[in-house]
Amino acid sequence: MSWNLEHSYLNLPEIFYRRHEPARVPMPKMAVFNENLARELGLGVLMADELSGNVLPAGAVSIAQAYAGFQFGHFAMLGDGRAVLLGEQMTPEGKRFDIQLKGAGRTPFARGADGLAALAPMLREYIISEYMAAVGVPTTRSLAVVLTGREVFRGSDVLDGAVLTRVASSHLRVGTFDFARAYGSDADLRELVDYTVSRHFPDGAGALWLLGSVCRAQGELIARWMLLGFVHGVMNTDNMTISGETIDYGPCAFMDAYEPSTVFSSIDTHGRYAYKNQPAIGAWNLSRLAEALLPLISADRDEAIQLAQGCIDNYWECFNQNFNEGMKGKLGLSKENGELAHELLNLMAIHELDFTNTFYSLINGELPPVLVDWERRWHQELEKQSENPVGIMKKHNPAIIPRNHQVEQVLDAANMGDFEPLKKMLAALNNPYEYSDAYSAPPPKCSGKYVTFCGT
Repeated sequence: MSWNLEHSYLNLPEIFYRRHEPARVPMPKMAVFNENLARELGLGVLMADELSGNVLPAGAVSIAQAYAGFQFGHFAMLGDGRAVLLGEQMTPEGKRFDIQLKGAGRTPFARGADGLAALAPMLREYIISEYMAAVGVPTTRSLAVVLTGREVFRGSDVLDGAVLTRVASSHLRVGTFDFARAYGSDADLRELVDYTVSRHFPDGAGALWLLGSVCRAQGELIARWMLLGFVHGVMNTDNMTISGETIDYGPCAFMDAYEPSTVFSSIDTHGRYAYKNQPAIGAWNLSRLAEALLPLISADRDEAIQLAQGCIDNYWECFNQNFNEGMKGKLGLSKENGELAHELLNLMAIHELDFTNTFYSLINGELPPVLVDWERRWHQELEKQSENPVGIMKKHNPAIIPRNHQVEQVLDAANMGDFEPLKKMLAALNNPYEYSDAYSAPPPKCSGKYVTFCGT
């Protein structure tokens, strides 16, 4: 098993990328390697040199991608400031996956930053992305994290440097189309649309088909986030993929106690990307994609807007359908009961109940006492159906999430050179529906708010 790289991105106009090689690192050392993912990609065990950027795989052509984005609602020119795309690994089954090195040094889009990454944020992305894959949420994946032997300076902190190897269906973003509309020609935009449709949605053609397909993919994705209590934390348009995969696990985290206004990100001071706002932000981002595509949807602007609005409306239909269907499964019901689901969530918020454990407790019948009246009505609904509710709920209610306090403990240990806690956590997270005394318990009561940072 070995590398089998192609690079279809190079067929796009050169405005969309810059050729750029990763920076060499002094002492590459493997911190964690994803053997299961490597096998899926048709790869064997790889060396740290190959995944640090020191030695490029055969067939690789290293580029930094150009894109823009609306960050907290404000347009900015961006691009891969510290990541390089090596190419696309073709699997034995003929599937195509981007291979990207993140933290590989300054690129032409670095905007004054050092282009480096620290160990803990890269491990955080590895942990959360692999958990998302384990519960079936569309996501970018993590193949490896390599220590570089280089120091990274963040404020007054001196941290260990690292490179993450990220795997994705592609790294095309809504921000890629923001960039094309702002800085490219209609011909550039049209080539980008044709390439993207061919790569991700080949059953149709054209800008309207692309917009509708992305809206459906994102509607499903964000519904899945909401059903897990996941807060992405930085839903800028450059962090929304065209493929419908979760990307950029920076200030993300999972809720412990259910609180719809939950914000973890240190930079989201006004709660723009709070848990409860994620569906609406998804629609806002997709509206920016629609604006970029309007010239190709129809020469008649009014008609183009009307057609695009239909896609946004379909996003909401898709989100609601997937969320309601998922909530039905979490409650073990054969028919949707929005009133029962809404009442449970309301009680969970009032009493600050743990999101994951409350839903998991439905399986074994050990609900918190404050839900006794709701539980009675729930059982009345279950008695009306012939299907096995426990079997349904076991497929929809994970017993384990990456608990914030435990993730921090694992990262602290890794920073001290101890990777055993990381290995144990990853093994547990790979079986998310199996209860674990070590990883299923809620966090200890403590004062203060959990805060995450844009380290990735």
